[in-house]
Amino acid sequence: MLDLFDHLDLRSAEAVVSILNSGSAANRAARCRAGSIDTVRAAPNTRLVLTGDLHDNPLHLARVVRAAALEGQSPAHLTLHELIHGERQGNGMDFSYRVLTRVAALKAAHPECVHTLLANHELAQALGTTIAKDGVRVVEAFNEAVDYVFGAQASNVREAVTDFVRSMPIALRVRRDDGADILCAHSLPAPELMDRFDPTIIERDLDDADYMPRQGAAHLMIWGRGHTPAQLSQLAERWSIGLFVLGHEHAEDGIYAVEPNTVVLNSDHARGAYLDLDARADLRLDSVLTRARSLAER
Repeated sequence: MLDLFDHLDLRSAEAVVSILNSGSAANRAARCRAGSIDTVRAAPNTRLVLTGDLHDNPLHLARVVRAAALEGQSPAHLTLHELIHGERQGNGMDFSYRVLTRVAALKAAHPECVHTLLANHELAQALGTTIAKDGVRVVEAFNEAVDYVFGAQASNVREAVTDFVRSMPIALRVRRDDGADILCAHSLPAPELMDRFDPTIIERDLDDADYMPRQGAAHLMIWGRGHTPAQLSQLAERWSIGLFVLGHEHAEDGIYAVEPNTVVLNSDHARGAYLDLDARADLRLDSVLTRARSLAER
């Protein structure tokens, strides 16, 4: 599967635009897509490889792709999110359009197994929102790299990046026969903003209003931190969820649990982790935590 990455021409604007567009089309047309989310059934032997933020870590991306065995007889369902805006810079420029293009190619090749979840850094890039990471204005640094590589054709690449981001589902839902589903998303709304959050977002298509900073349901959902047990129980009851799998927050050991029903993953740093989980597994948090796999060990 990693041979796919080796054959991508990431310096050709025409090639990059074509790949991003193919990823956008796959996001929208996949059989698993239902409104704003991807939905899969927890059938026998359904395996999940679930990640947290990747932030342009190519080694960890390669490891989770290998773990998902997408070319095998029983490929896993692989979630990928928070792909861009990594620590690696070149003369102050962020070349993480390349990881976005690689993942678009992966989605196009495996539309039913690869799930590219909307995250706050991707949406900020699409909206042109100014955000800083470790003192770097990352949206501007990304645009400068696209300008540097593609010159007069840079606007075509940026347009394709925006369309790919807007095609992304807000979550992956794994439907289980016991009615306690698994919901994988970049995050959930901050507890103090629940009064303005529209929980029907996972039951319908997204519209432009959903992306509006600090107001739209999608924007609120992917920027939230500090989730409380009461809020998590409220959303779990509203959506019939037995386990939330999130990213967005720093997990020093790659994973941690939030009672009563949530694990948070971080996949970009040296102690990063992912979950290798049977879709029909016991969803008690102590059991789920045993399925964490270190990205440093692979």
